[in-house]
Amino acid sequence: MITVTGLGLRFADKKLFEDVNIKFTPGHCYGIIGANGAGKSTFLKILSGEIEPSQGDVSITPGERLGILKQDHFEFDQHSVMDTVIMGHKRLYEIMKEKDALYQKEDFNEEDGVKAAELEAEFAELDGWSAETNVEKLLLGLGIEKDLHYKNMEELKGSEKVKVLLAQSLFGNPHILLLDEPTNHLDFKAIKWLEEFLINYENTVIVVSHDRYFLNNVCTHMVDIDFGKAKLYVGNYDFWYESSQLASRLLKDQNKKKEEKIKELQAFIARFSSNASKAKQATSRKKLLDKITLEDIQPSTRRYPFVGFTPEREAGKDILTVEGISKTVDGVKVLDKVSFTINKGDKIIFMGKNENAKTLLFRILMGEVEPDEGSFKWGVTTKRSYLPKDNAEFFDNVDLNLIDWLRQYSEEKSETFIRGFLGKMLFSGDETLKNAKVLSGGEKVRCMFSRLMLSGANVLLLDEPTNHLDLESIQAVNDGLINFNGTLLFTSHDHEFIQTIANRIIEITPQGIVDYQITFDEFLENQDIQARIQQMYQ
Repeated sequence: MITVTGLGLRFADKKLFEDVNIKFTPGHCYGIIGANGAGKSTFLKILSGEIEPSQGDVSITPGERLGILKQDHFEFDQHSVMDTVIMGHKRLYEIMKEKDALYQKEDFNEEDGVKAAELEAEFAELDGWSAETNVEKLLLGLGIEKDLHYKNMEELKGSEKVKVLLAQSLFGNPHILLLDEPTNHLDFKAIKWLEEFLINYENTVIVVSHDRYFLNNVCTHMVDIDFGKAKLYVGNYDFWYESSQLASRLLKDQNKKKEEKIKELQAFIARFSSNASKAKQATSRKKLLDKITLEDIQPSTRRYPFVGFTPEREAGKDILTVEGISKTVDGVKVLDKVSFTINKGDKIIFMGKNENAKTLLFRILMGEVEPDEGSFKWGVTTKRSYLPKDNAEFFDNVDLNLIDWLRQYSEEKSETFIRGFLGKMLFSGDETLKNAKVLSGGEKVRCMFSRLMLSGANVLLLDEPTNHLDLESIQAVNDGLINFNGTLLFTSHDHEFIQTIANRIIEITPQGIVDYQITFDEFLENQDIQARIQQMYQ
């Protein structure tokens, strides 16, 4: 168990936390949420002991061990994958090294023998004889094949290192798991494995994530960091979000009798409780939800952007035809005879292991790059707007405030009109006078969405549109694209985003494309489709 008492933290003149009191208990998974800059990752660092709080303290039950997801992908480059994972249990790793050093001594004496016996006893007590087998299970579950297990970390690709460091944090059944964005750079198969692992994990889990689908599957509680406070709520992310929206509506309707409010609350809780699966986390959450009272449901003070796209005109039947597009970059064929037809109203998620292939295809379709062979043709009634993954060219060499920056992309030049679109993305007052060059990553993406909403396009191409955004902005973009009545081509690693928006899936493989008009969950769960895709990558 980990207990936070009277916690406060200040950086110079900025107050990040004040008087935070929370108890994290075994058997529960706590999702830490909050706007960008609210201090989610800092909060985890305080819990881990990496940062000292300005006031208050963090206490851990004596003898309990922390498992922490490391963020430095180069820290273990000189160690084998196997050793790196075992290092997650510091004492076990120390014993292994001490044993090895003792047994290699040429002048091994009686004192060494006594020490070795003590180490062997502690080694057995910590389940050391099963260590390599347990490491192998973790690595295979996350998609790291056996031939990599004894290689040095420096020989692995970045995405593989992420998985090894995740395995390190999980190794040895730590009493408390601290995970900061554990799904970053994981494929959907690895995320599914991690979800199952955490759902059945009997100790304490505290996680920061922007992946709503992941939070919904694994969390029993949410900790909302907002305005220097941290409030604990029962339920997963969807329950927290919808209950806060319900509370806001009830608060506005002051005339509604308390009995009516209670009935509405009971119906809301019953709906969520009935969706609980047989998994341990969900069953635990259902029991907790049943105990909630009207006073437990509180409106969030969080502000949500508004994302809405209004096409200038409706597109005709012909949207896009792509025929045999190929492109080689630095001697590597990235796209090979890619062909497909886009129909009116399609909302297509483009997938594939090669991230560059998807971005390159979008750049070709927007006329930024010429294909080596093949062609494409847009319908004459289409108007396209593009959100690139890398937006640096829009900001790096621009010395303009936000009003003048957005004015460049608008036919209507009045300041009131421009401020309206910036306001939808939560830029108001003096914020609109900030220089575009000094914006954070999330602020730049919000500006790009203001630009997209101004465009009046009936076809949108969005390359990783949720990158750098906080959960509130992701939710707003998600809702806006669900309601968009045009045609959409997009890439994403956000399960909830894809599942709720896409009506068609195109996977780009080295041997061509796989094209299905099904939901994302159906796509992932269809074993025949997944087997076919696997063959096309071999």
